[in-house]
Parts: sequence; C-alpha cells; structure tokens
Amino acid sequence: MGKLKLKTDPTVEAVFANYPDFVRDKMQRLRELVIETAEETEGVTALEETLKWGEPSFVTKNGSTLRMDWKEKTPGQYAMYFQCTSRLVDTFRWVFDRKFQFEGKRAIVFQLNQEIPELELKECIKASLRYHKVKDQITLGI
Repeated sequence: MGKLKLKTDPTVEAVFANYPDFVRDKMQRLRELVIETAEETEGVTALEETLKWGEPSFVTKNGSTLRMDWKEKTPGQYAMYFQCTSRLVDTFRWVFDRKFQFEGKRAIVFQLNQEIPELELKECIKASLRYHKVKDQITLGI
C-alpha cells in the first residue's frame, strides 16, 4: 500500500529489552506482525507505537488501540489485547472459532510453545487497525 509513517516512543524499546529471554523473541514477533500488517493495510498511513498501562501499544487514526504483553503472574503465556468495549474479540471468536485461545472480550492468548496462526492473526490486527472504518460490517472486514 502506501508508505507507513511509524512513530515509536523510545520507552517501548526498554519494555521489549526487559522481557525475559524466553519470551522476548515471541513478543518481538507480535510487534513485527502489527507493523507488517499496518504496512499492508489500505488506509493505514500512520502507526504510533507507545506504552499504555506500561504495555507496548499501537494506535492508528481510525483504529482501536491494540496492546500486547507478557505477565510474570502467567509466565507460560503472552497475549494481544483489544478494546474490551469493541466488537473485536467477539468477532474473532466467531470468525476463527478454534484457531485462538481467548480471554473474555479483551485478548487473544498464546502459549509459549504454540505456533501462532499468523495469517489469521494478521486479519485480527487489520480489523483492529481499521476498527472505526469497519465496525458496522458483520465480520469487521475479515
């Protein structure tokens, strides 16, 4: 698509650097998937990478904030978080059913030893990055 303008808050790098070795590459891969998807998504020209609630987060003009994190209290998993008041996770559950493990209306959870279904996840990321443009569509453009 067009040229993506990526703005990264320097404090994000510190969060990634502080993840334990066993999860850092997995978190970095989620980050890469968000950036790749933004680059490939029509209508997304700017992506801001920042911290929200201390977690790496992504914001676009017409999107819903997308966050990701690994938490010490659940060391065997990491997750991608979506606005719980949106239709995002309910729609992902409906469209992708058994492809993902979900946490309520707010997250897709990944186990450390799990292979991520990247094509499907990129569809979820795309829906989040364009949420305010697609929220009236039954499957959010997926």
